[in-house]
Amino acid sequence: MSPSIATNTRVDLDGLLDFVRARHRAILLTRRTDGSPQGSPLTCGVDDSGRIVMSTYPERAKARNAKRDPEVSVLVLSDEWDGPWVQVDGTAEVLDVPEAVEPLVEYYRNIAGEHPDWAEYRQAMVRQGKSLIRVTPTRWGPVATGGFPARLARD
Repeated sequence: MSPSIATNTRVDLDGLLDFVRARHRAILLTRRTDGSPQGSPLTCGVDDSGRIVMSTYPERAKARNAKRDPEVSVLVLSDEWDGPWVQVDGTAEVLDVPEAVEPLVEYYRNIAGEHPDWAEYRQAMVRQGKSLIRVTPTRWGPVATGGFPARLARD
């Protein structure tokens, strides 16, 4: 059996967004006040304007950090541990309720489809005091897979 060979596939913005739309596991990287990285695992999606979006709460480190320093990175992962992934760098915007309510509806629709009761969902978002982080991609690496370097491939 030949070893799995690592790949790096460059994609344009449309290709990146198509890749991210099909995946919802991610790690958001923000910066603490001392400049050190803060990683937060989360669920993400893509909004209708091509931004990577994730819901949170305003008191979470990721929301506080992104408000203070909007330059963030999102590592979008596949469901399979050894599946393809990509790092996206971008500019974050944090919306709190009430401004976040309709973007949270769009976030839900784009990830999970229709909710059985949108009025109930909206009320829950307000009651919970939810926030939405939107990341506008400014740079991204290739879509990558792990494995051995190509130089180790054997026929």
